[in-house]
Parts: sequence; structure tokens; C-alpha cells
Amino acid sequence: MNMASKKLRRAGLSQDLCERLSRYQITTCQDVLCLSLLELMKVTGQSYWKVKKLLNTVSRSCAPKMQTVYEMKMKRTINPSSAFLQTTLEDLDKILHGGIACGSLTEITGPAGCGKTQFCIMMSLLATLPTSMGGLDGAVVYIDTESAFSAERLIEIAQHRFPHYFASEEKLVSMPNRIHLYRELTCDSVLKRIESLEEEIISKNVKLVVIDSIASVVRKEFDLKLQGNLKERSNLLTKEASILKFLAEEFSIPYKLIIKKKALFAKPRASLWNALSRWDMVQQD
Repeated sequence: MNMASKKLRRAGLSQDLCERLSRYQITTCQDVLCLSLLELMKVTGQSYWKVKKLLNTVSRSCAPKMQTVYEMKMKRTINPSSAFLQTTLEDLDKILHGGIACGSLTEITGPAGCGKTQFCIMMSLLATLPTSMGGLDGAVVYIDTESAFSAERLIEIAQHRFPHYFASEEKLVSMPNRIHLYRELTCDSVLKRIESLEEEIISKNVKLVVIDSIASVVRKEFDLKLQGNLKERSNLLTKEASILKFLAEEFSIPYKLIIKKKALFAKPRASLWNALSRWDMVQQD
């Protein structure tokens, strides 16, 4: 998946035309670009030249826009708060040069019990906080493949880390209402959820997506001893990463993706491990 997966209603087409195309299950730029001129004339009821104009509009909409390195740097310089989501761990934020980077994928790896799920829950909480407190003032989509998410733990962290802010019942209730939890236990369901993220990002003002974890379902369904499984697994992970990267880069809002991936052999760098170990809220997954 690339920028051609952009929904047609965000490609500058009229609502009537989008509705007409949707009746034929044509909802993305890719769907339009895969059709011939004659096929488009048939489904749209438009003339040859209008269909040519339609193709030009759709092509321009999903074509990557050029920007210089200087422009990228200036965006972060002008509004540094939109460049990172601070973890509130001083040592870790220093290592990461500000926190979890916007517009990119962040992969968290480590041995079992080192606090990966705990960290993801904490980042979900931070994303819902107002910008004046270093948060994103937005919603969170949390895709849980291990049934490890704990609402009770979320409330405990909120009350412990921000006791004054969450002193009122109203704020303590509104915060978890902004975290949308989905339990997806198969590779197919995870992929379908990822493919539907664009709708939720727009409709729910999502500022953070957490997948906890991609590796879990992959390990269950792909036995690498069987011929062909390695290629199939690689294709699946590549497709998921492509979609997530596209979404992270497509939306200019402070938007982050955290992929928690348990690795059998991967260990955090010593400095990162030390920063996490000094966090009094990090406990076992």
C-alpha cells in the first residue's frame, strides 16, 4: 500500500461522484487508477475528456509531494512540540532527542517482562493529555493481540503520575473513553484493522496508534520450518509496515505509531535499559 490508498473523498472529487463510485466498490485512488478509460466512462457516466480530467486529479492527489530537507527541518523548528511525544522519562527523552518521533514508526523490542506493554499503556495515557501538559489532546487506537491491556493499570498510572489532574471523576472517566481498544488475535484480523485505520484517524482525531504486538500473531501462525512460510510472513509484515508508514507520513498532525514487537534476541541499548529501569512505573508486562 502506498499513497494510492488515499480515499477518494480526500482527493478533491465531488461528494456526488464519490458516492457514485462507491456503489461499484471504488473508494480509493488506487481503485480508480486500476480502471481503463472505458470502464471509468461506464461507471461515472461522464465523457472521455471529463474522465481524463478525473484521472489527472486523482493522480495528482496521490502523487508524492516533493519537499526539501530544509522545509522538513523548519517544520520541526517552528513547532517542536509537534515533532515528538515526550515519554516524560528524562533520560529516555534525551536519548531519543525529544521523545517518540512524529510521522514515523517506533518499534519497541526487548525480553519478556521488561515493561513493553507498560510503556505502551503509559504512552497511550500521555497522548490523551492536553498539549499544555505535553500531550497530544487526541484519541488513541490500541490494537491488542495478546489480551495484555489492562484498564485498571491505565487508571493506576494516571492517578499515580498525574494525581492533581485526575483528581476529578470527570477527567478520570473521559481519559479512557479516548482510548479505543481492539483485540485482534489473528494475522488476518490485524491486517484488516490496519487497513481501516485511516477512517478512524479522521473521524476520531486519533493521534497515536499502538500495536501490541505484531510479532505475537505472526509467531503463532507461521512455522518457519515449513517451506514458503518465511516468504509469506515477510510479505505480510512488509505490507503492514507499508500501510503504517504511509499513514504516519500522510497525516501532518502529530501522529505516532508504536509497534511493540517481542524479539527473542533483541535487547535495548544499555542507556535505554537504564532509563527504563529507573522508571518507577515500569513493571512486568
